[in-house]
Amino acid sequence: MASGGSPALAPLAALPAVEVAAVELLTVELPLVVPFTTSFGRQTSREIPLLRVRTRDGDGWGELVTPPAPVYSEEFTAGAALVLRDHLVPGLLAAGRSVTAEDVASRLWSVYGHRMARAALETAILDAQLCAAGRSLADHLGAVRASVPAGVSVGIPDGGVPELVDQVEGYLGEGYLRIKAKIEPGFDAEPMRRLRDAVGDDVALQVDANAAYDPDDPEHVSALDRLGELDLTLIEQPFAPDRLRDHAHQATRWTTPVCLDESVHDAVRARDAIACGATSVINIKLARVGGPLEAVAVRDACLAVGVPVWCGGMLESGVGRAANVALAALEGFDLPGDVSASDRYWREDLTEPFVLDDGHVAVPTGPGLGRAPRPDALSEAAVLRLDR
Repeated sequence: MASGGSPALAPLAALPAVEVAAVELLTVELPLVVPFTTSFGRQTSREIPLLRVRTRDGDGWGELVTPPAPVYSEEFTAGAALVLRDHLVPGLLAAGRSVTAEDVASRLWSVYGHRMARAALETAILDAQLCAAGRSLADHLGAVRASVPAGVSVGIPDGGVPELVDQVEGYLGEGYLRIKAKIEPGFDAEPMRRLRDAVGDDVALQVDANAAYDPDDPEHVSALDRLGELDLTLIEQPFAPDRLRDHAHQATRWTTPVCLDESVHDAVRARDAIACGATSVINIKLARVGGPLEAVAVRDACLAVGVPVWCGGMLESGVGRAANVALAALEGFDLPGDVSASDRYWREDLTEPFVLDDGHVAVPTGPGLGRAPRPDALSEAAVLRLDR
C-alpha cells in the first residue's frame, strides 16, 4: 500500500520502440446529428484531424480534438497542425526515427504547451507500439472493467427548455446513466430546475459551465448558488481556469461538489487544485492533459487522495473515443464519463461504431486502440505530410 492507505499502482510496462516511416495529418469533416451549443458557441459539424504514424509494423492513429478557434483553451486546429509540422514531429524525430510514446515528453520538453497536439502524437505512437505488440490500450493502461458506464453531454438547445427536456428524456430512454447539461449566464438555474422537475430526482444530473461565470459578478454567483437546490452530482468548471482561489471559496459555500476541467493540465495542477480545496472531483480529458500517459498520472494523483475522476470528451470520432473508453475503464474512474455511443454525435462514425448496451459501452479488446478509421471514410480526406 502507498502512503495514506491508497493502492500502490504498478508502472506501465515498457514496450518496444517503433521505426517511424512517415507522419501524416488527415482531415475529415463530419456533420453532427444534432447541433451542439455551449457557452463557447454552436457547432453543426466537426472538422476531425487524424494523426497517422506509419511504421514498418503498421499504422498508429491519434485524434486531434482541437476546436477551429481558441475558445476552449489557447489551442486551435490550424495552430496545432503548424506546431506538429514545424516543432513536435521534427523535434521527436531529430534523435532518430526509432521512438516510443514516452519520447514525446522526454524529447520535446523544450516545446511549451500544445497538449492536444502532443496527445494526438503520443496516442498515435502508443497505438503503433501496442499494435506491433498485439496488446490493447486498455490492457496496457491497467483496465479493470470490460465495459464502462456511459453519460451523455447535452448542449444548450435552440428551442430552449422544452427541447432540452425532449433531448434528455430521449437519452434516458436509450439507457444513458448520467446527464451533463451545458449552462451559461442566462441559461442556468431556472432551466435546470425545470429539467430536474421533468426527469425526477433519481436521474444523475450535472452541469458544465465551461468557465463562463465571473466570480466577481454577484448575479453570476447568485445563479450558481441556486443550482445548489437541485441535488446535482456536480458543477463543472464554473470560473476561468486560473481562478483556483475563487473555486475554493465557493466550494466551501456550496453543497454541490465542484469539478474542475480546464484548470487541470497535468498531475501537478491536479494536486495543487485538490490541496487548495478548489475541487473534489476532476474531469480527466486525455487530450487536455497531453496524452494517455499524463492522463494516468493525473488519475494516480487523484486516487492517492481519494478524489474521484471521470473521463471527459471533446466530440471525438471513434479514434479518440477508443482512447477515452480505455481510460475510463481504469480504477478510480468512479463516475460515468462522456463516453457516449457513436450515434449520439454521428450518423456514421469514422470507425466501427461504439454502441450503448444497458447503459454501458464495451472497452475495445483489439490491439492498440482497437479501432482504426475505415478506408472509405478517409477516401476524401485532406492529407498533410508532417515529417519533412
